[in-house]
Amino acid sequence: MFREETSQSKTTLRLHKRIARLKALALQYKRAEITQNALLEISNFAASVTTPKEFYSSLHKSINELIPADNFFVATQNAATGKLEVPFFLDEKDAHPDDCYPDEDLSETLYSGLTGYVLKTEQTLICDNDIYQQLVKSNAITLRGSSCCQWIGTPIKSAEQTIGVLVFQSYNPEVSYSEIEIELMQFISHHISGVIQRLNNQEQLEQAIDTRTKELSIAYNKLKQEVYERRRAERLQKSLFEIADLANSNIDNQQFYSEIHRVISHLLPVNNCFISLLNEQRNSLTFPYFVSQFDIEPPKPRPLSDGLTEYILFNHKPRLLEKSDINALIDSGELYKAAPELNDTKEIHQWIAVPLFIHGQVSGALTIYSYSFSQTYQEKDLELLTFVSQHIATAIEKKLSAESLKLSYEQLEDKVNQRTQALADANNDLEKEISQRKRIERQLVHDAKHDNLTGLPNRSMFMERLTQAIKHVRRHTLNRFAVLFIDMDRFKLLNDTLGHLEGDRFLIETAKRLKLCIRSNDMLARLGGDEFVILLDSISDSQDAEDVAQRVLAELSRPYQLANQQFNSSGSIGISMSGQNRSDTSESILRDADTAMYQAKSQGKGCFVIFNNQVNKQQITDIKLENELKAAISNQQLQISYLPIMRLNTAEVVALEPRLFWHHPTLGKIKQNQLNNIAEHCNMIIELDNYLFQMINNSFSQLQSIYGNEVRLQISISSQHLNHKFALRAFKNRVKQFTFDKNKITLFFDEKAFVQNTNNHISAFESLSSLDINLGIEGYGSAHSAISSLTFLPVDALKLDPSYCSHLENSQHLKLVKAYFSAAQALDIAVFAVGINDERQLDVLQNIGFEIGQGVVLGEVFELPLTPIDRSIKQACA
Repeated sequence: MFREETSQSKTTLRLHKRIARLKALALQYKRAEITQNALLEISNFAASVTTPKEFYSSLHKSINELIPADNFFVATQNAATGKLEVPFFLDEKDAHPDDCYPDEDLSETLYSGLTGYVLKTEQTLICDNDIYQQLVKSNAITLRGSSCCQWIGTPIKSAEQTIGVLVFQSYNPEVSYSEIEIELMQFISHHISGVIQRLNNQEQLEQAIDTRTKELSIAYNKLKQEVYERRRAERLQKSLFEIADLANSNIDNQQFYSEIHRVISHLLPVNNCFISLLNEQRNSLTFPYFVSQFDIEPPKPRPLSDGLTEYILFNHKPRLLEKSDINALIDSGELYKAAPELNDTKEIHQWIAVPLFIHGQVSGALTIYSYSFSQTYQEKDLELLTFVSQHIATAIEKKLSAESLKLSYEQLEDKVNQRTQALADANNDLEKEISQRKRIERQLVHDAKHDNLTGLPNRSMFMERLTQAIKHVRRHTLNRFAVLFIDMDRFKLLNDTLGHLEGDRFLIETAKRLKLCIRSNDMLARLGGDEFVILLDSISDSQDAEDVAQRVLAELSRPYQLANQQFNSSGSIGISMSGQNRSDTSESILRDADTAMYQAKSQGKGCFVIFNNQVNKQQITDIKLENELKAAISNQQLQISYLPIMRLNTAEVVALEPRLFWHHPTLGKIKQNQLNNIAEHCNMIIELDNYLFQMINNSFSQLQSIYGNEVRLQISISSQHLNHKFALRAFKNRVKQFTFDKNKITLFFDEKAFVQNTNNHISAFESLSSLDINLGIEGYGSAHSAISSLTFLPVDALKLDPSYCSHLENSQHLKLVKAYFSAAQALDIAVFAVGINDERQLDVLQNIGFEIGQGVVLGEVFELPLTPIDRSIKQACA
């Protein structure tokens, strides 16, 4: 019995040992499987990563599954500099070496420690604290970092050369590294070496690609320059052919010189050009041709003097003169000393002149010049003009020597016979040229009827098709068609902000979208600019046209991708239908569609309007009213009235605001605001202001007899006087013509116009302030301009917008009025309240501090002349 129990115990013990061994094997197998998967994963991402950072991050994640890797870093040697770098660093105790030793070079720091030791020995090192101290004592390394329990470093090799070190360390006595970890580190270091080599090769490849790309770019630019030079040469050759043709043409002199100017303009900008010729006696100059961008009168024939033209004739050389060169010649006495009245070079920026050799001697000059700094000539332009001038001189010589050419005809015929054989040899080349010319002619015919930018039919071709459609519907009365006139909204904004190149791309894309909205038998054309037209042929009724218009609006409302950004636009469409009038013509139908388009724009854009005869009649009425206003100004039928500006507490008149009015024969009295609206529509606002100035100048002495010599005027002026330098110059001359003290007037300009064109107003205000007049801004607060703008404007007075007086019960409006008043006082600017209509508003404004204002409650508008009784009544009312 005892033996049996002993036997069973031994069997049980053996089973337990076997089970324990099996569990150990299973654990070992599982660890081997994990190790295999991790190493496979390392191999996979080592072959796919594109940056070292991505590789090391993934590497750390995979290593952590195999061995403790909380204290792990990689040091690599830069192939270009030979210095050590640390692309990945992770440690529980120590910071990055750059942070631990900020005053030391990172590479020297690493070389002096264990990392540098492994790099020098090129052998794996397992180091505990004892070995570490021994190395320090032997001066093999320098003491670096915190003390650890175990440190292991493996060299990273590439082609038998050590390029870095892979390091693990442990601060925990329970964590130690064995031969298995060393093998893993050697495997990992092999992959690190491969990744570094692969990324270096990739970088070298990218550098090679960049180098080749630059070489190709240089070659492309060179080719482009050759193409440009070739085209320039072709244009020059074509121009010379045209000049040669002109020499033999049977046209009058004026047309001949105009054609010469046209040919030259194909080669370089010639907005200002003239040709001068010596007479037969060579003692006076004539100017057979003269053109100027400012429509200056052509000079009359004159005797030779010391002008610029004579300077070229006497020197026999072409010259390109800058403004400074001309001034130097004038200062030295070479020019305009004998005839200073001929000097009109003050505005000239550059001046080019080439002598014309006719009959072997200088007999005239070809001259071009520019006024603008944006139009600059160069020496190559002078060379080109000199070359062309030889042919021009030849053409002029032929023109002047037509009779002598007739006498030389027989000699010329002999020369032609001599060259006949040579021409026969060149016959094949001529046939090719003829073929090329025919192709060009066909292209010219196409271009004459199509838009160069979009390739769409142009106005000429569209009007032909529209005329055919009108004739068709007159023969077939049941058929109908419609014309859609499309104008793109915000196109000017696009050109001003993104430039004309993006504007062209916008128009091309618009043409493509419009083509998607019509049928094959319809016609889409571009009239010019941002205007397109569609002819819808064979439609049932106006609903068909409306459906197409809806599709067009939907297409045009989609965002445009221009200059790497989105640009939103829309279209305004005017529709005219056939059959509205038996006398319809292509021009009238297109005009009706254009009229409807402008109605669509006035309704807010992005919509369509079908032409309505009643609306058109109203527009005709408006045009009639505009013409009547022009006649009224011409016949001096407008009259003037004055609105008093008073002190709020004493009702003393301190100034008057002149206002025009017009007694219309049928509409009755039309006041200043209505006159301004009409004048702005017909672009006569400047003429209206000039009329007002004339009335003020004529009646000021009468005002002084009523209100005394200290009476002042506050005049509202349109900002159109400030839009450009010529308008401003005319306006200043008008002010200088005042026969009374100009310090007694204050000119007010609207704030909205100031905000819309601030730069023009600032420069114009500075110019006007020299005239000893006062300047102000009216409607202040309506455009909410920055108060800071008042600090650099020569402004003497402000008039608040009348809307503020009407809303003084609103606390926010009241705060704004107080703020404007305080700002004006702080800047020492007079401020006036406008539109005071009742006593309550008057009290509120006086409490704020306003002293001067105008409105119904203060005084009414009166007209001149006033009798003494009338004046007393007016003053009593005030």
